[in-house]
Amino acid sequence: MFSNELICNVLDYINQNIFEEIKIDAISKQFHYDKTYIMKRFKKELGISIINYSNIIRIYNSLKYFKDNKSILEIALKSGFNSQEYYNEMFKNTLGVSPLIYKKYIKYISEINNDDLEIINNKLLEVEMILNRVNKYKNNRKPKTTVMVKKLSTYKSI
Repeated sequence: MFSNELICNVLDYINQNIFEEIKIDAISKQFHYDKTYIMKRFKKELGISIINYSNIIRIYNSLKYFKDNKSILEIALKSGFNSQEYYNEMFKNTLGVSPLIYKKYIKYISEINNDDLEIINNKLLEVEMILNRVNKYKNNRKPKTTVMVKKLSTYKSI
């Protein structure tokens, strides 16, 4: 069975607009479907809400900025979040630890206690599984078929 084309298009839209505020109303207008239908269908197809998915993508993308020793506020803003507080909350929900602990993880892996290290690794695994499931879903798109048009030959009637 193929993936739902609408949901694949919504995923593309989210990925293209990940650094902007993702609004369900905008998605609804973009694809001419009721927002409730889109939200339910997305959740049914992928097992995650649109907002949770977009936050997970943003958090996952933000991990690369920790290596540059940027402040957590800079990382939050660069990743498409409007506030550090919301970023901190979503980070903790996604990875199980605060951004500060993750920053220590990157900088001083040996100084983090084993429980926090295990939480980070398990949560990263969960995030990667979600992203892999979404990519597999998108790759299962129904191939676009081209309509074959038969040329009509013109002939002269006698």
